[in-house]
Amino acid sequence: MAQIIEQNSENHVEKSSAPSDSTAAGDDVSAVQPSADTSPMGAALPSPLPDATTALPAHLERLADRARGYVEAASSANTRKAYASDWKHFTGWCRRQGLAHMPPDPQTVGLYITACASGAATADRKPHSVMTIERRLSAITWNYVQRGTPLDRKDRHIATVLAGIRNTHAAPPRQKEAVLPEHLIAMLETLDRGTLRGLRDRAMLLVGFAGGLRRSEIVGLDCDRDQTEDGRGWIEILDKGLLVTLRGKTGWREVEIGRGSSDATCPVVAVETWIKFARVAKGPLFRRVRDQGRDVGPDRLNDREVARLVKKAALAAGIRGDLSEGERAEKFSGHSLRAGLASSAEVDERYVQKQLGHASAEMTRKYQRRRDRFRINLTKASGL
Repeated sequence: MAQIIEQNSENHVEKSSAPSDSTAAGDDVSAVQPSADTSPMGAALPSPLPDATTALPAHLERLADRARGYVEAASSANTRKAYASDWKHFTGWCRRQGLAHMPPDPQTVGLYITACASGAATADRKPHSVMTIERRLSAITWNYVQRGTPLDRKDRHIATVLAGIRNTHAAPPRQKEAVLPEHLIAMLETLDRGTLRGLRDRAMLLVGFAGGLRRSEIVGLDCDRDQTEDGRGWIEILDKGLLVTLRGKTGWREVEIGRGSSDATCPVVAVETWIKFARVAKGPLFRRVRDQGRDVGPDRLNDREVARLVKKAALAAGIRGDLSEGERAEKFSGHSLRAGLASSAEVDERYVQKQLGHASAEMTRKYQRRRDRFRINLTKASGL
């Protein structure tokens, strides 16, 4: 195996390119992807603490820096970026309409969400979905709170308009396609086992599927406990499987990933192989492969790379060949791995619910794409 790795590493040549849905997961795109903390949007986020330039007694400056770090940790980087983008969208609309966005005015916000629903808030005249409007409203509310000027969302100019938007425009959610076991096996066959990138991508797909993990949980894993500040969990390799400890919105949870029936599809073997040949001993588990595929860097993968990997492998494997390439790319995402486990695991539903970390069985059922909806027949049970 080592000889295969070395031989392919010498001959493997890749061109670095800007990130796109067709980019291989982990290609050297870090240079063109600013992080949430360094982007203009991330820098514009308000804080309830004094700005770094505000004069503080010398003995409190370090404490203030630590407090700002805790403020950042109160929400994920993706949430902060989304909220900053939504706030920018709202304030830009206010400016174009000749309206002031400060202090908060429920009537102005009500007009804004009306414009979003009707398509008048953007140049392409495309109406926003109800989900997008609700997220924008949450972002606006959060930004006002951080500025010390709370917005009253229960005001009739907002609450009544939003209720009308929901009643008029609400539609069933568009679910991503589930990656089923036969799909996953075909996707694994498209990956080159003789390269570091191929070994890493196999491990990510198998761990993501078998653990029912979110894409942020996959890339947030460390090799062991308390190794990085930005880690969202860690792994422990045991005789019977892989124990994954994760930090979620509601606290810590453990996910058990058992060994597979064969080495070719075993997530534990895939992780062990990646660790061995990538020589990853400490820090982020899944990292960028750099230097044209010959070396593994120290940087953690961005969670968008998981979505790109799933899309690319699904397309290469020819899954849902009845659809166009564009439609297939739209159907698959990192979420497809979670949906695949929920749909294919032939066990009691409560075990699937625990694995996915859902608070209710109803949420788990939303992930199940091919469950027998009529297994319990109340019509016959009632005597008809």
